[in-house]
Amino acid sequence: MSEVVIRPLGRPGDLGWVVMAHGELYTGEFGWDASFETLVARIVADHAGRDDDGRAGAWIAELDGRRVGCVFCTPADHQTAQLRILLVHPDARGHGLGRRLVDTCVDFARDAGYSGVRLWTNDVLAAARCIYLNAGFRLVGEERHHSFGVDLVGQDYVLDLRTRAAQRTVQTDSPTSTATSIAVDSPTIPSIGSR
Repeated sequence: MSEVVIRPLGRPGDLGWVVMAHGELYTGEFGWDASFETLVARIVADHAGRDDDGRAGAWIAELDGRRVGCVFCTPADHQTAQLRILLVHPDARGHGLGRRLVDTCVDFARDAGYSGVRLWTNDVLAAARCIYLNAGFRLVGEERHHSFGVDLVGQDYVLDLRTRAAQRTVQTDSPTSTATSIAVDSPTIPSIGSR
């Protein structure tokens, strides 16, 4: 059986791996150009240059000791966290890592005192959108755009953590339900997570 670990970002090579993996994967799977990798590099650099005030976090997923996924949680404003640059490498899909990374980000946001989480993704990332919907996110807006060398439909999602906390309480208090009933274990494709 494969060993799966979700750990905080911070080991040497983590930052570079996040940028490289996004660049290679999105070019290979979707034909996106280097402007996407540039966006990811900015997000990663902003995170690396941030003071650790307990309001932002990032995690790496490992499968048998290899980096295979990531997600970042950044402040959108004082009350709202932003889920960013979710990615699961194709070699690791089907292990529930996308769901686990999203749950890690959402749990962190709740523990950090945020009342909600938002994210921006694109409609071509169907499996990631499924994970977001199963985690309780709601689609609140769509807009066509030309970015990363292709035509896309951007989508904005929000999650009210106060509502999700109440749902978790109901589910975990019930003897017949489990916390995993909130989300499905489905393979994921990467999501840029935010503009």
